[in-house]
Amino acid sequence: MNPRTTTVITIVALVAAVFIIITAMGVGILVARLGRVSTGDVALIRIEGIITSGRGSAGFLGDGTAGAESIVKLLEKFRKDESVKSLVIRIDSPGGSAAGSQEIYREIVRVRKAGKKVTVSMGDVAASGGYYIASAADRIYADPATLTGSIGVIMEAADIHELLGRFGVDVNTIKSGKHKDIGSASRPMTPEERRILQTLIDDVFDQFISDVSAGRKLPKPYVLKLADGRVYTGRQAAKLKLVDQTGTLEDALIAAARDIGLEEDKFSVVEYEKFPGLLDLLLGMTDTRVPKWLRPYSSLGELAHRLLRTDTRLELCE
Repeated sequence: MNPRTTTVITIVALVAAVFIIITAMGVGILVARLGRVSTGDVALIRIEGIITSGRGSAGFLGDGTAGAESIVKLLEKFRKDESVKSLVIRIDSPGGSAAGSQEIYREIVRVRKAGKKVTVSMGDVAASGGYYIASAADRIYADPATLTGSIGVIMEAADIHELLGRFGVDVNTIKSGKHKDIGSASRPMTPEERRILQTLIDDVFDQFISDVSAGRKLPKPYVLKLADGRVYTGRQAAKLKLVDQTGTLEDALIAAARDIGLEEDKFSVVEYEKFPGLLDLLLGMTDTRVPKWLRPYSSLGELAHRLLRTDTRLELCE
């Protein structure tokens, strides 16, 4: 057999073996760990990815979505846990569903009403719905280079009727009311339809502004001046009072510990986890995100990563 062919077969077999081992191990241990949370002084919840109103997904290849339903359950678990009094929410999200963001915002408010402190730590991005959520907290930390803000609401509707006409495609629409196909891509939008949709956007925008104003204790007219959709750096946001101060996740954890009378070197952190997808264990995790029970096997994941490496990550640049 050709040596190159033998090498390829060996690599494929090795990758398959790694996948099977970690999949079997992961499924077994995840089933055993579901619903279990270790005790600690400060809780940590991560909100990562696009916000959706459902349960969200870890993503088969990682980089999944932040489902409001799942996050609300984690917040509710913290709210009812008498052993933990202070919470840090780490946000790394460009936003997403307005309704999903509202659900998370409301649950954070419930946590605070229950007498527990909530601190937000912003990562690379905490914009739009990500900022909406953050504004419900007692305190917000942002890295100086964090991109945040983007206070606003957007809706887009494509108009491809000319393109369809070039290819001789006719779209026949049967509807119960004249506005049932509002936003259809097969015809131009009418002025009346544009007014209807603008009214809808304006109403959701007003809800966004009102909640930020209430959460941050800022006058509504002041928030409105900042809410033209632009993003701000963490340093700019601190000057504008959209966040309280610049600082790292560690700074936020220390502040959360001090809220309950603990010194910075005398507290523990319990993370309320949303488990990753199976291939995330192989390809998407850095060592700092590998659960403790999997760290002895992280070299296998690193091996698979090296064998299957592809440069697919897009970076957000100014």
